[in-house]
Amino acid sequence: MDPAPRQRIRYVLTPDGVKVAWAEVGKGPLLVKAANWLTHLEYDWESPVWRHWTRFMAGNFRAVRYDERGCGMTDWDVADLSSERWVDDLEAVADSIEPREPMILLGISQGAAACIAYAVRHPERVSHLVLYGGYSRGILRRGDQRAERAYAAIVELAQLGWGSSNPAFRQVFTSRFVPDASEEQIGWFNELCRKTTSPEIAARLLNTRAQVDIVDLLPQVRTPTLVLHARHDVVTPFDEGRRLAAGIPGAQFVSLESGNHVLLETEPAWERFQEAMLEFVGLSRPVGEDAAFAALSPREREILALLTEGLGNAEIAARLSLSEKTVRNHVSKLFDKLGVWTRAQAIVLARDRGFRALA
Repeated sequence: MDPAPRQRIRYVLTPDGVKVAWAEVGKGPLLVKAANWLTHLEYDWESPVWRHWTRFMAGNFRAVRYDERGCGMTDWDVADLSSERWVDDLEAVADSIEPREPMILLGISQGAAACIAYAVRHPERVSHLVLYGGYSRGILRRGDQRAERAYAAIVELAQLGWGSSNPAFRQVFTSRFVPDASEEQIGWFNELCRKTTSPEIAARLLNTRAQVDIVDLLPQVRTPTLVLHARHDVVTPFDEGRRLAAGIPGAQFVSLESGNHVLLETEPAWERFQEAMLEFVGLSRPVGEDAAFAALSPREREILALLTEGLGNAEIAARLSLSEKTVRNHVSKLFDKLGVWTRAQAIVLARDRGFRALA
């Protein structure tokens, strides 16, 4: 397994006495990712479902993540799991970060609600809002009785079978979050469910998400906002993403061709997500750079930059915490996109046509 970048895990005590675990890794602009459904600060590095997300963040930003109350490395035995506490927990983590600087907030799924509430409360602290798979109304606030009945059945299933040795109970959740996953990814996500929280807490968290209603906050957002949503998302309907973007003044909207609520590393939608996010926060292709480099993914840009420094595949693999095989594959793809055959040709092209590494 590829070695993971070294993250620093700390704890912060919230005003109501909950110990929230948060981690920091990487260099660059400050990015704070709000907590979302079932994370674990350590397991996510090994996860075939989440590791490309964590490494993308660590490779481009000074990235901060935290486990929500009731999950992962944060306290499980918590009396208050209400959505009102989401922004309080985000606030506690943000206040612990030193040195302070304007932050990019990334809200995935229900994390979008926490990010929006925080940006309204502290507009001076937030430079950009990036919201993926988010919503302003929980399922019990959408007026869809059929969907409500189905959701109630899922909550009951969580209470009855979450901790079972039979993964079939938890696979109900996996099949909704990552319907296009491989067997390895399905197995890992099933196991994450069991390790990350208890049956009782899972049910309580599901009920909390269903009650979310931040519609009134949307017009109050003054932060530049990018909303991205998978067109065939089952967990959060595509129309909820469009509603989110329509309610936030000036928000940009990007639709992604995917059915996965958690984008998988091998799908084109994941590359599109990275490109759109980096461009939005000002880390896209530098002004004056030749259009020949526009087709490169963020990872391919990283590798080309290291090639220009004279690094070999083994050194690049160590620098980016990838396997040599993965680096070779990326090198082959960037050669194809640039129309070159050798490392020397790629380096000359980068030098002569104004290629510059992203900050």
